Amino acid sequence: MQVKRFFAADMRQAMKLIRDELGADAAIIGNRRIAGGVELTAALDYKLSALAPRVPNIELEEELRKTQSRIVSAQAELSLRGEGEAAAGDNRQLFAGLPLTAAEPLIEPTLEEPPRPAPTPAAPTIDQRAFDNMRHELNGLRELLEVQLGSLAWSQLQDAKPAQANLWRRLQRIGLSGPLSRDLLAQVAGIEEPRQAWRMLLAHLARMIATPELEPLEEGGVIAMVGPAGMGKTTTLAKLAARYVLKYGAQNIALVSMDSFRIGAQEQLKTLGRILNVPVTHVAPGQSLGQTLEPLVRKRVVLVDTAGLQASDPALRLQLESLAGRGIKARNYLVLATTSQKQVLTAAYLSYKRCGLAGCILTKLDETASLGEVLSLAISNELPVAYLTDGPRIPDDLHLPRRHQLVSRAVSVQMQEEPSEEAMADMFADIYHSPPKRVG
Repeated sequence: MQVKRFFAADMRQAMKLIRDELGADAAIIGNRRIAGGVELTAALDYKLSALAPRVPNIELEEELRKTQSRIVSAQAELSLRGEGEAAAGDNRQLFAGLPLTAAEPLIEPTLEEPPRPAPTPAAPTIDQRAFDNMRHELNGLRELLEVQLGSLAWSQLQDAKPAQANLWRRLQRIGLSGPLSRDLLAQVAGIEEPRQAWRMLLAHLARMIATPELEPLEEGGVIAMVGPAGMGKTTTLAKLAARYVLKYGAQNIALVSMDSFRIGAQEQLKTLGRILNVPVTHVAPGQSLGQTLEPLVRKRVVLVDTAGLQASDPALRLQLESLAGRGIKARNYLVLATTSQKQVLTAAYLSYKRCGLAGCILTKLDETASLGEVLSLAISNELPVAYLTDGPRIPDDLHLPRRHQLVSRAVSVQMQEEPSEEAMADMFADIYHSPPKRVG
């Protein structure tokens, strides 16, 4: 038997290392959290002992659900047992005043002092460090099981339904998330002809992409660009301003900058204002956004450029609170570069959703190698796609989204090579994080 330890940043990377070195037949016999990641112990030609009978793979998920149910039931039983014992003492006091039956002897009361109740034992103190270690262990086990279940489910699907497995591969090449792919495939489960199933699947995907009924510039009001640094907020604002000026003139539009952190940010906006003949106002230190907007109340459109701050920066919270203020009535659009990784996109949404998002603007479509990740984020969080940008030209490279064109573009920029078996297993593992959704 060959035993070896593997170290990685997360469970999936560790599992990939094991598969690459020991193969798919390797058994995981230990896991623990360490500084900077996880440690897995794997063995080749590992034989289970008689005390640990092996659960058939086809029943593994059902067994896990039963185990979880038993744990919840045991916890509930312990809780009820404690409440029942306390209630029994109360019941004895209630029954003391009831009349006795004829068969019961009458006990004369005595003047002896009643026994004092036993002191309640003090609750045991919880070792926070041990509790945290246990939580990390459970999270590691859960992640490990999700990876293994994903690999098992993918293998079974390939054997049982090869045509559906091929659709899964095509969705992975686009970059769509596992939960979204599952919901889409549920809509074409009854279609056997592969080409028809693919066309219908893409049609369902297009219908799931939300777009505003009215273009934000036509609706008017305060429109703010929010998002992390490097997403293209200022360039997008310049394109929106130029689009409006070319259509309606420069009289009813103004620009506001909340970015006092980035070097040259204010000068960049001032240059744009001079070119377009549009007034530019900066939120001064100690001044609120509401005070800055008061002189611009007669403007039909006010475009606000914000600072791209890290989630841990206290200034970000203040900025988002300003944009979410009741008196501002700003419509905030999250600017997302389609070249960003899935983790970056998710972190951006979680950081900026606190200000209330009216939708998103997708940038750098001309540079991206995949649109599936950003479409998955927009669909799963019900973010309407307000605008698209696909180049540096102002304002020519700003477009209104057309859902079917966006899906066609996502298909055209998909990965050329087939996804690996590890990538497919990871896609199936993502499904266990999210319940199915009804696709309308």
